Amino acid sequence: MKYDYLIVGSGLFGATFAYLANRQGKRCLVIDKRPHAGGNIYCEEIDGINVHKYGAHIFHTSDKEVWDFVNSIVPFNRYTNCPVAQAPNGKLYNLPFNMNTFHQMWGVKTPIEAQAKLEEQRHEAVAKMQAEGISKPRNLEEQALTLIGKDIYEQLIKGYTEKQWGRPCKELPAFIIRRLPVRMTFDNNYFDDSYQGIPIGGYNKLIDGLLNGIDIKLDTNFFDNRKHWESIADKLVFTGKIDEFYDECFGKLEYRTVRFETSRYNTPNFQGNAVVNYTSSDVPYTRIIEHKHFETFGAAVYDNPWTVVSKEYSTEWHEGMEPFYPVNDAKNQKIYEKYRKLAEKETDIIFGGRLAEYKYYDMAPIIRQLLNLFK
Repeated sequence: MKYDYLIVGSGLFGATFAYLANRQGKRCLVIDKRPHAGGNIYCEEIDGINVHKYGAHIFHTSDKEVWDFVNSIVPFNRYTNCPVAQAPNGKLYNLPFNMNTFHQMWGVKTPIEAQAKLEEQRHEAVAKMQAEGISKPRNLEEQALTLIGKDIYEQLIKGYTEKQWGRPCKELPAFIIRRLPVRMTFDNNYFDDSYQGIPIGGYNKLIDGLLNGIDIKLDTNFFDNRKHWESIADKLVFTGKIDEFYDECFGKLEYRTVRFETSRYNTPNFQGNAVVNYTSSDVPYTRIIEHKHFETFGAAVYDNPWTVVSKEYSTEWHEGMEPFYPVNDAKNQKIYEKYRKLAEKETDIIFGGRLAEYKYYDMAPIIRQLLNLFK
């Protein structure tokens, strides 16, 4: 059969593209090298718990059309992301930085007291830079110190960030942390968006709904028989690594990846929260995810006597590993720009998603991008 679109990759971009194209009467074939659909939002069911196999995914947006679209496929629950951080000093702090965090750190009780403490620490950081002849932050460490001060930087940012990126904060670009959410309210909701939640029944329900009625082949690597796959459709939608698509002719792009250590425990409640970050450099993992808290709330947590948790270890990407986060430094951006210019010249190929565009995406902007494309 000749298809209108061959879609390489069944993650959120590929599945949503297929759904919208199919709705317009286009014939689509989706292929994926993994044994399952869904890309990195795939969930594995363990003892009645939907485990986010490739890391926590929380859908959040203020775009009502996007929210209504995903809820038309599967209803979403009321999950609200309120992570907790265990610091090198052994204490627990609320995230993002808010009045709870400032009270836990300094004992302050009012926004005026918290603001005064923040300004004092910011002033110290700026004064030190000026004394050294530095007019603006040159790296992530200097940027963070001028935004939030020494105490929070050392307890909640430094160790976590260096584990996440595998580089000292002094070697990371300032733009990574140019904006930090700081709230003068006792509000632990990580996101400011109007809507957030998790699909009821897990993300597989969303992907299955998007791909319903669409031809799909799993365990199928596009590059194993590229000429064949390119010949069976009028247009190609590619969501894989853009450097691989062009045979790495300008060099390899770099990524960070994550290794997961998942364990099942004979207890209904392991840590009391979906996400706990570990900011000490002495702890090898960056965070622990307890998956049941994404979909089970209040006393219902105890209905299931088991729980499943995943420790996340951030590491450098190597061949054979799953690429997660683009390393958007100057060197890699320069390489990517060369690939992007090649891609712009293509007339029958659409590149989309974090690997093809070498850009970290939240989920909602992917949906918005595709809704706009099909309009």
